Amino acid sequence: MKIAIPKESRPGERRIAASPEIVKKLTGFGFDVIVEKGAGLDASVTDDDFKEAGATIAKDATTTLKTADVVLKIQRPTAAEIKLMKKGAVLCAHLSALTEKADVEALAKAGITAFAMELMPRISRAQSMDVLSSQSNLAGYKSVLDACNEYASAMPMMMTAAGTVAPAKVFIMGVGVAGLQAIATAKRLGAVVTATDVRPATREQVESLGGKFLTVDAEMEKDAETDAGYAKQMPPEYFEKQKQVVSEHLKKQDIVITTALIPGRTAPILVTKDMVASMRTGSVIVDLAVEAGGNVEGSALGKVVKAKNGVLIVGHENMPSRLSKDASQLFAKNLLNFLTPHVDSEAKTINFDWEDETVSGTCVCKDGNVVHPMLTAKGS
Repeated sequence: MKIAIPKESRPGERRIAASPEIVKKLTGFGFDVIVEKGAGLDASVTDDDFKEAGATIAKDATTTLKTADVVLKIQRPTAAEIKLMKKGAVLCAHLSALTEKADVEALAKAGITAFAMELMPRISRAQSMDVLSSQSNLAGYKSVLDACNEYASAMPMMMTAAGTVAPAKVFIMGVGVAGLQAIATAKRLGAVVTATDVRPATREQVESLGGKFLTVDAEMEKDAETDAGYAKQMPPEYFEKQKQVVSEHLKKQDIVITTALIPGRTAPILVTKDMVASMRTGSVIVDLAVEAGGNVEGSALGKVVKAKNGVLIVGHENMPSRLSKDASQLFAKNLLNFLTPHVDSEAKTINFDWEDETVSGTCVCKDGNVVHPMLTAKGS
């Protein structure tokens, strides 16, 4: 069985869906691993590193993909890449399946069995396969560093002979994986941290990291989480109350990091233009949801915007890619953990157990058809 690792072709993508460690594991199963030339350079991995791990280096995408039985990628393939893949090949990647349905249909039409790793069920057994969690963790960390880079003051309190520097006040909106890591990072840097989330269960997590939880409406927040662990779409009246509570809190904050995402939907607006206008000059907002439309009015994808009052709104895209080495290693390990239970060591192949909910929960197309309930008329 041949497993292909092509170079990511989408603009700004620096990650790769493999690491030398994972290549060793795959070749240890008896698989032939083919890595496209230069695919790992932006993630600080050389072709020689992959060769030493047992991979074959292919000269281009065509050579990499044309005979591959399994293709491992970070992002969904382009139309040109789909054409290079053989019918019956298996693809594992972050496909953005809920928002890029046309691409899923193209994969189905090409006869490719595709697994959208971002749809991994939120169950205990699947935690080690969850690419959203591994990448969001790094994004939360990087968001704090980016905020520090734009913020014109220090983060911790400093007692000096010339006077005392007050600690920065950091507010995290959305306490998922990214938010929790942002809280932990900001606390390590000495900031005073507060956080809010529609899910009341996150209060304990926030407080365990040394942050203070800002409650909006305890009653409405009781039913704010799906069985799968995601945030639900809240009613309009909740967001109105949230605006009031948050608006007053924002006036006192130096750094704000927004992380609220709803799978398959545009990100909710958490910080309005009026809220931005009420903040102090020099404050910094990092919008981690900018690729899904943004949590902040005025944020712009790939840009740092300066509001009229001097507040900076950071909208860097593809945050995990800005930590490409670690992000690649974690993503690759997620993929390995997904595939390993289905490896037939004797036949040196992969036989998926279609009754396994990690398989059925991520498979979006198979045998020429789109099969995931969230993408079919039956499941919509």
